Amino acid sequence: MSLRTRSAGRTRYGRLALTAALVVPALALSACGGGTSGAATDSPYGFEAEEQEADSPITVWVDASREPAVDAFTKAHPDIPVNVETYDGGANGSGSFQTKITAFDQAGSGWPDVVFSTQNNDAAWAAVGQTPFAAPLDQGYFDQEFLDGFTPGALNPTTVDGTVYGLRNDLASVVTWYDQSLFDEFGYELPTTWEEYQELGERVAEEHPGYIVGSVGDAWAPEVYFWGAKAPINTVTGTDTFSADTSDPNAVKMAELLDSMIESGSVVQDSVFDAEFVQKYTGKVLMLPGPVWFSGALFQNADSLDAPEGTIGAGLPLAWEGEDPVTGNVGGGTWFISQHSKNLEAAKTFLEFVTSADEYQVDLAPGLPAYASAADQWLKNQAESGYFAGDFATNVTTASGQVWDGWGYPRFSQEAVFAKTVTPELAAGKKLVDLLPDWQTALENEAQVNGYTVE
Repeated sequence: MSLRTRSAGRTRYGRLALTAALVVPALALSACGGGTSGAATDSPYGFEAEEQEADSPITVWVDASREPAVDAFTKAHPDIPVNVETYDGGANGSGSFQTKITAFDQAGSGWPDVVFSTQNNDAAWAAVGQTPFAAPLDQGYFDQEFLDGFTPGALNPTTVDGTVYGLRNDLASVVTWYDQSLFDEFGYELPTTWEEYQELGERVAEEHPGYIVGSVGDAWAPEVYFWGAKAPINTVTGTDTFSADTSDPNAVKMAELLDSMIESGSVVQDSVFDAEFVQKYTGKVLMLPGPVWFSGALFQNADSLDAPEGTIGAGLPLAWEGEDPVTGNVGGGTWFISQHSKNLEAAKTFLEFVTSADEYQVDLAPGLPAYASAADQWLKNQAESGYFAGDFATNVTTASGQVWDGWGYPRFSQEAVFAKTVTPELAAGKKLVDLLPDWQTALENEAQVNGYTVE
C-alpha cells in the first residue's frame, strides 16, 4: 500500500470521482472470534483505551476521493491537528487496510487514529481478535442520539454481534441509470424487469450499435447484477457459516442474460473508470445499472461522462417478471476509529463531522449520505438543481429500502474473488454461465481460508 502524507488544511481537491459507495441491507453483520472490546469496563468509551493525549494530532487514512472531507473538517475545526495519509481505500478488495494494520499489530505501534474504507466487510475482521483495531462506537463512546440519526439499517453492515464498529459514509444502493434524451430519440420505453432489459439490449445492439445498456467491467459487477437478481452467491449465516450457490436458478438466469448481452455488445466489459470507457461511450450510455454514487462519479463529473443537464435519470431497480424488485449495494464506505488512538475525543469529533455535517455531506459529497438529515437535504438539493430527469429523489429513496438481505458481508472480498476468477476468463471469451462453478469453488475456498464453515 502506498501512503502519502500531507499537512492538514491544504487546498481542497477538485471534482470528486468516487470509487465506491454504500448500501442498506436488512441483515446485520456477524463475525466470529470477537475480542474483549464489547465487554463492560470502567472506561467511558466502553473499551480499555490508551492513555489519552488531549491535544495530540490524529492520523487519518483516506482514499483520494475523501480528501475533500478532511479539508472541510480542518476548515471547520482548525484547532484539531490532522495528519492525512492517502491510500487506495481497499478498493476492489485489495486488502491494503487489513494488511497494513496486521503489520502494525505485529510491531506494536504505528496505527492510524481514523481510517476510511471502501469495503463494508472490513468490520468483520477489524472488530475481532484479542485487541481489535476498530473501537466499539455504541458502548458509551458516541451518544446514542447521534447514532440514531443514521438512516435505518445503514449501520447494519458495521454491526458485529450487536455492537457498532464503524459509521457509514453514504448509501450505495443500485438504481437503473438511464438517458432520457436517448430514450426519447430512439422511441424506447424504460424497462422495469430484467427480461425487458434483455429485450431492450438486443434491440439496441441491432438498431443502434455502439450504444450500451450496461457494463460488467468492474469488480463490483456481481453486486449490481447477481445481488439484484436475488442470487444466493455470497451468503453469511450466523457467526461462521458461508454458502455460495451459483447453480441457483436466479444465478443461472442472470449469467445467461449477461452472456447474451455481452455477445451482442450492448453490455460491455470496460471499467467505467477507464479513460477508454469515457472516450467510447460518452453520449452513448442508454442505460447503466449501478450505485447511487454514479451521480457524481460519472454523470456530473467533467472528467467522466459529463452528461448534459436534464438528460440523466435514476430509475427504480429491475425485477424478475412477476416478482417484487430488490437491489444490490456497491460500497459506500465506512469510517473506523482505532482502539489505539490517544485522542479519542478528536477522532469522535472528526467522525461526527464527516458523516453528518452539511459542509461535507450536503455541499460536497456526490453520493447519498447515510446520515438521515444530511440525506434529506442532499436529495432536496438534487431535486431543486434540475439536473436529473424524472423523479430522482423518490426513486433513490425507494431503492435504498429495497436492498436484498440475502447477500452478506464475510471477512473477505467477493469483489477480489470475482476479479481474479471470472473477469479475465470473460475477457478471454468464455461464457459467464460456464464460469459459475469455478466462481463458486473460488468463493468457498476463500471462505475456508478465512475460517468459515462452508455449507
